[in-house]
Amino acid sequence: MTGPASEGGLSLAPPSRLRKRADFVRAAKGARVTARAFALQARKRLSEGDAGEIARVGFTVTKKTGNSVVRNRIRRRLREAVRLGKALPLRPDHDYVLIARREALTMEFRALGLELERALQKLDDPKRAAGGSRPTRPT
Repeated sequence: MTGPASEGGLSLAPPSRLRKRADFVRAAKGARVTARAFALQARKRLSEGDAGEIARVGFTVTKKTGNSVVRNRIRRRLREAVRLGKALPLRPDHDYVLIARREALTMEFRALGLELERALQKLDDPKRAAGGSRPTRPT
């Protein structure tokens, strides 16, 4: 891969947004890392039509976290943490979904950014199971 969009396999371009439900559902089948303020899901885009040179990020805030004012504030904080995280290890051709928890509202913003960075690094940890699989649930 050549060009200014990547260096060493990591994206330098700002991530675009996930907007379609199907993309969120696909990301839910990938690797998952939990943090105090959110859960992070990630999955590599496989089909040629979906593949691009930049990472895509989606945000989910459920009604359980609060009313619309609270949910929108949490979403804005997470979006800004991703936007300001210039050195985040986002991989090109990957989709990421941040599922917010209420803690994302009260946590100090700098700590939120550090937690996001740690979660992304944990996804790339070679000690994790190959393919980013999660344990299967008993049926």
